[in-house]
Amino acid sequence: MGEDGEVTETSGFPFFWIFVLAFGVYSNILPAGLIIGLALWYTMLIYLESSGFLKRWNLERVAGVILMIRTTRGRVFLEYISKNRKFWRIYGEFSIWLCFLVMFSVVALMVLAFVTSINSPPQGSLPATDILFIPGVTSFVPFWWPALALIFTLLIHEYSHGIQARAHGMEVRSFGLLVAGPIPVGAFAEPEQMDMVLAPRRERMRLFAAGPSINLVATFVFLIVIGFLSSGFVATNPGVHPLAVIDEGGADEAGIKSYDIITHVDGNAVTDYDSFSSQMDSLEAGDEVIFTIIPYNNEERIWGESSDVLVTLGDKAQYYLNLCDNDQECLDRTADLLESYGIGEGEAFLGVNSPRSGTYQTDRFSFIFEERYTLGQKALTLLLTPLSIMGTPMSYDGQTMDLHERGMIEIDDGFILSSLGTDNLLHLFDFIFWLIWVNFLLGFLNLLPIIPFDGGHMLKDGAHSVLSRIMKGSNPLRVERIAGSIGGMTTVVMLIIVLIPIMMLIV
Repeated sequence: MGEDGEVTETSGFPFFWIFVLAFGVYSNILPAGLIIGLALWYTMLIYLESSGFLKRWNLERVAGVILMIRTTRGRVFLEYISKNRKFWRIYGEFSIWLCFLVMFSVVALMVLAFVTSINSPPQGSLPATDILFIPGVTSFVPFWWPALALIFTLLIHEYSHGIQARAHGMEVRSFGLLVAGPIPVGAFAEPEQMDMVLAPRRERMRLFAAGPSINLVATFVFLIVIGFLSSGFVATNPGVHPLAVIDEGGADEAGIKSYDIITHVDGNAVTDYDSFSSQMDSLEAGDEVIFTIIPYNNEERIWGESSDVLVTLGDKAQYYLNLCDNDQECLDRTADLLESYGIGEGEAFLGVNSPRSGTYQTDRFSFIFEERYTLGQKALTLLLTPLSIMGTPMSYDGQTMDLHERGMIEIDDGFILSSLGTDNLLHLFDFIFWLIWVNFLLGFLNLLPIIPFDGGHMLKDGAHSVLSRIMKGSNPLRVERIAGSIGGMTTVVMLIIVLIPIMMLIV
């Protein structure tokens, strides 16, 4: 949203966009299919605009290829929901403090990423389209669920701006969505320009903070929702499964494969990772143990019939020491590390990596409703979860969980929503996951102190408020000029800090 609440029109002359698209194709930033789609979309917009259809339908073309869908239908609900002005002003004040706290965290993370990229340049490279967030174009972002989540996220972001505007007596002319073809690229609320100009800076800061704050609040609300939903899933076949099997280890020699489900160890039931770990702790290297497994067919993604296999357990400490290949420095370092982890000689080792419970993917969220964790542990984990799941779609090729592990869970018959069925609840899980992912990303990035982001406007108005107190008696225009310079310099510096690591990833 612009500082004055206006969405400005840029020239519809196509030469600029021809240059941008040509550069995108040449540099491999934009795929050819996207370029052709944008060209057809642009041609259609030009035709509809010249024929008068856009004006008739209360639509507008902006920035060349963006369609502005404007509506006033939400104003009645806006008036109703913003009636309690005292509440929304308190929320606006809370938003300011929340957003500045997150803004400092965002800047710290960006600076850390910048320093890390300079000191240790990335060895590989990413497709340029993976730097963008375009549903259906970015390799790890599918279309439907992320697109719907993006529309919802943009709408609550801008509607929150509108609520703050009305709570402070500013008129809101309209709301709308910005689209490029079927892809939502933004949303807007249009307060009256003069109301924005005349509003006290504190009120404007509340308005700017309202958008990112509602996205951050929505992130944690949906985390609780997905936690409740996750608590209803159980493992179809309770046990543990390895993500990988180590060559020539005990499991490999016995024929155990990745995603085979271990249900018993020497006849003792294994229901989850804790029971598996307890069973392994009671064994020693060299023991011959019968493991009951349900084998996994990777090609058909189905599990077969349960069977018993005899496994000769290895020595965990010796396995890690063997990785050093007689390098004394490595041996000393590994020995110290094993000692710190309490791994001693003769400890049983199955020869698998990352053994997990069948409900591992949903356990990441259901912890909120588990009694074994304290309130403090739940709160801390909840705060860190958004950051921890940002890489999930990249790790699983655009999926919300490992597809192999997805097939291991089903809905508990006693769960309140069990009548919807496992498949429908997994679809709901996907949608809520993307709501969390998109809300956090939009709220987080919108607080970069870069104009025209909300964070940039907040920093500029915040700097003006601080300078006004420090420079009492100074010419207001001088204070305004210095605050503007701070906002401008911060924007330039942050753009450098953000863009250099990105360029190093795609070059």
